[in-house]
Amino acid sequence: MAAEPEVLEELRRLRARVAHVTGALAATSDGLVLAHDTAAVEPEGVAALTAAALGVARSMADATGRGAFRELLVRGEDGYVATYAAGPAAVLTVLAGGRTNVGRLHLEARRSGARVGELVSGALGRAEQG
Repeated sequence: MAAEPEVLEELRRLRARVAHVTGALAATSDGLVLAHDTAAVEPEGVAALTAAALGVARSMADATGRGAFRELLVRGEDGYVATYAAGPAAVLTVLAGGRTNVGRLHLEARRSGARVGELVSGALGRAEQG
């Protein structure tokens, strides 16, 4: 995808802005990795799991009348996995340690998700024209 270097740069900026973030990836809603900045996890596996969790989260939001999917947060013993909508076709998944300020994570990741969504939508629009 033409936007991959810009998406990767946004992932790196997110990691720099939020302490204890250990990785980030952008993927299509169906689990195709667009860009990743992860060292300790296999990005394709995380993207596939994100797609599965996204399906459940969308169904839950719909079934409970909460509107369109915006974000999902999983807290484990050693930290967080957070997934954010990134436009209509992509998602941003962020891995963070247990000492992460979750409010700061949400603030910055929402901004990054919006930026990734813009980049992906722009690249898809250019691909359709070309």
